[in-house]
Amino acid sequence: MITGIIKNKVDKIWTDIWAGGLTNPLTVIEQLTYLMFIRSLDENELATEEMESMSGEKMEKIFPSSDIGQAMRWSHFKEMEARDIFKIISTYVFPAIKNMKNGKLPDFDTQGNMIPVSGEADESMSAFSRYMADATFLIPTPQVLQKIITGLDDLYLNDVKDLDMQGDVYEYMLGKLSQAGQNGQFRTPKHIREMMVELLQPTPDDLICDPACGTAGFLVSSAAYIRTHYEDTMTDDQWKAFGTTTFTGFDTDPTMLRISAMNLMLHSISNPQIAYQDSVSLHNTISNKFTVCLANPPFKGTVDSEIISDDLKAVAPTKKTELLFVILFLRMLQNGGRCACIVPDGVLFGSSKAHKAVRKELVEKHHLRAVISMPSGVFKPYAGVSTAILVFTKTGAGGTDKVWFYDMKADGLSLDDKRSPISENDIPDIVSRFHHLEGEEDRQRTDQSFFVPKHEIVDNDYDLSINKYKKVEYKAVEYPPTGEILAEINKLEKQIQQSLNELGVMLKDE
Repeated sequence: MITGIIKNKVDKIWTDIWAGGLTNPLTVIEQLTYLMFIRSLDENELATEEMESMSGEKMEKIFPSSDIGQAMRWSHFKEMEARDIFKIISTYVFPAIKNMKNGKLPDFDTQGNMIPVSGEADESMSAFSRYMADATFLIPTPQVLQKIITGLDDLYLNDVKDLDMQGDVYEYMLGKLSQAGQNGQFRTPKHIREMMVELLQPTPDDLICDPACGTAGFLVSSAAYIRTHYEDTMTDDQWKAFGTTTFTGFDTDPTMLRISAMNLMLHSISNPQIAYQDSVSLHNTISNKFTVCLANPPFKGTVDSEIISDDLKAVAPTKKTELLFVILFLRMLQNGGRCACIVPDGVLFGSSKAHKAVRKELVEKHHLRAVISMPSGVFKPYAGVSTAILVFTKTGAGGTDKVWFYDMKADGLSLDDKRSPISENDIPDIVSRFHHLEGEEDRQRTDQSFFVPKHEIVDNDYDLSINKYKKVEYKAVEYPPTGEILAEINKLEKQIQQSLNELGVMLKDE
């Protein structure tokens, strides 16, 4: 967790940028991402130089050895005058990171012309630099840039001590994305992501994918879970996979790809598999690859039927993204792979042919394990849509004999736009009960969680809405006799009349 002091410093940096004229939160985060990446390159270079000094062996460097190449380093330009910093970053550093190759920055000749890094780009090319081609440096003035650099440097030198804290700082910045994105996308709250990760309990041997990754929150939460539970026992091969192939994310927004790559890198994932891809389109042919899928896919809008993958339409002829993504998870998972995904309530009870087909696919051909109904305020202030979490395992051969339902009423925060902390929180209970389902057998339909047998779900047209099965317990309320109520009303009327009379006398006296 980050302290109030750190939050205040981040807020100050944010305010300085806003005062300079950049008010779009996504643009602000993108520009901060560039600067944080530039600083991280110099941090890596300093670590390499220290290793080189200790070992006496020559090591590969990120920055060219020329005067311009060394001037591009954060530690070298941060104390310069504002105009000089602005010139170095806008003229040299930013173009250089856009053309980074094989872990090296290009050099510049004395006329300022770029000298490209020789050789073909290898597979170790940073996921961040891979999506820099159309990036734009938008910090408006030298003074604003200098304030940001001073603020970031103070933050990292005095407050941010390790990778976990770097990630927490970036997470706090991402929390300022207070606008819903296009196509119904919005950032999933961290505690909801962490709950979903705890439900699936990923391991170092899993291949984890979010095909609508946004800022890569689900991948970051999965990485944090693995490090927490397996860090002391992971092999060298598992650590290598952790930094490269364990985590995969797709998105259609280049800005989000840059941000997600940076987010993962700040959580010690050096080269994540982040790619530009419309996951439900014909271009995505991935199947039977991943062991875990975690996602909060787009809810709104439809997709042009001509670009939708045929095998998705074969399961349910629909253009609705929320249905297509559920089918996509099943296709991308290996047999035995597990998924936790957020869906709008309409997926649970929609009456269209496609809605029913998707629910039938989950219940009849795979193992639908749980439906967790969430209150509508979970995504405020972004949206007030009612949602649920589906938890299922791909089998291709059925396996659903009963489904566990949970009616989440509180998530530890108020359900209004302020989302202030409260004491009521069902999340620990959800995780505990899900991993001890043997204790749920005797729960009643009036309880907050219970099982529903498959045959009952089938008889209800595969309806997965908890309200279809939950029983409301009505408690009798005893009221006083009618005569007592009338007497109390008469008494109150007399008191009102007496007060009015007294008020009238007071007004006459004036």
